[in-house]
Amino acid sequence: MNYLYEKAGGKISYRGVRFGGKKIVFIAGPCALESEEQAIAAAEIIKKASVKIFRAPIFKPRTSPYSFQGIGTKGLNILEKIADSYRLLTAVEVMDVNQIAELENMVDILWVGARNMQNYSLLKALGKTRNLVLLKNSLCSTIEEFLLSAEYILKEGNSNLLLCVRGLRSFDSVARFPLQIEWIPALKQRTKLPICTDVSHSAGDVSIVPFNAKAAIAAGTDSIMVEVHPWPEKALSDANQQLNEEQFLSMMKELRKIANAVGRCID
Repeated sequence: MNYLYEKAGGKISYRGVRFGGKKIVFIAGPCALESEEQAIAAAEIIKKASVKIFRAPIFKPRTSPYSFQGIGTKGLNILEKIADSYRLLTAVEVMDVNQIAELENMVDILWVGARNMQNYSLLKALGKTRNLVLLKNSLCSTIEEFLLSAEYILKEGNSNLLLCVRGLRSFDSVARFPLQIEWIPALKQRTKLPICTDVSHSAGDVSIVPFNAKAAIAAGTDSIMVEVHPWPEKALSDANQQLNEEQFLSMMKELRKIANAVGRCID
């Protein structure tokens, strides 16, 4: 069978941002949107690095029902202010088909988290939107399963799709979800869809994040998703993996060197 992912376009231009070209696109912001004050402070940090896409989920799927679940739809007004004030595209995680109608007109990028990679009803519904969709691999998926999940979105007509490599579950107690760097070239051999790499969830620790990002760029990623928080020590979720302003700007400086070395660039 000839799958759509095999003949998908190699570059995506979406609302002024081009994925899959020479420039590596960054998607940065806090693990979760917590308040307007936090969102503004985070947006100011990422603008200093010329990042064009602000990630700030308002819904958070958590292993424990007692953990912070996000501030919900009241965060949409905050995201709208951020988008207007800082001229940023916004990205949030979508967890349920019923959330799409409200989110698709208020934010730019909808992403499918690891837990929903095989939520086929959700994938089909996102295939009917015009939003850019970012699809993360599940905790224990194979490359074939990942690509077939992408097929559900493409088959419904939405070709604005990024595949996001985010690490796999393992028995390792050091790295949270060890990043499968070899997936980046392997996916590029099988599809022309742009590849994003989540360097924060795979690391679980700020000391590892910059090394994941360097490796991903060297391996050919088209985009990087990274968590940045103005006050990580106060974060309501995943505090250990969120970079502060100094760490983020220092990392971006180093990443420009890696990008240049492999014939790429960062805005």
